[in-house]
Amino acid sequence: MELKKIYFAAGCFWGAEHFFRKLPGVKSTRVGFANGNTASPSYREVYTDTTGYAETVELVYDPAKIPLKLLVEAFFVIIDPLSLNRQGEDEGTRYRTGIYYEDEADLAAVDEAYMREQEWQGKPLCVEKEPLRNFYPAEEEHQDYLVKHTDG
Repeated sequence: MELKKIYFAAGCFWGAEHFFRKLPGVKSTRVGFANGNTASPSYREVYTDTTGYAETVELVYDPAKIPLKLLVEAFFVIIDPLSLNRQGEDEGTRYRTGIYYEDEADLAAVDEAYMREQEWQGKPLCVEKEPLRNFYPAEEEHQDYLVKHTDG
């Protein structure tokens, strides 16, 4: 089976990347900015909350080793799905939560996990669920940040 991609916005991308990279079946991760309104934004530009981008982690994974539904369930473990534009102390539209997919066929697995989480929470989730419109990798200093900065 071929490798697939999925994109998760989970607040600050450093911790989310560190979490996902440890899951069996995740082949690679890359942090960046998704579903915004400008071309090739920098971290500094996204930080202003004027570009429409969310800090996002791109996952390349092997669906034979870890199904998408399990990845979405893991995503819900590390976020507060009821918090709008805020995760922990990080606040702003760049820290919103979202699941962005490239393959329309992935929507069924995303929907299943999303609806299960919403039922468990007992209220509507503040998590975007939409096709990936664009993704720009963050600068190299942000890639694998918590591996490079163990005190982060």
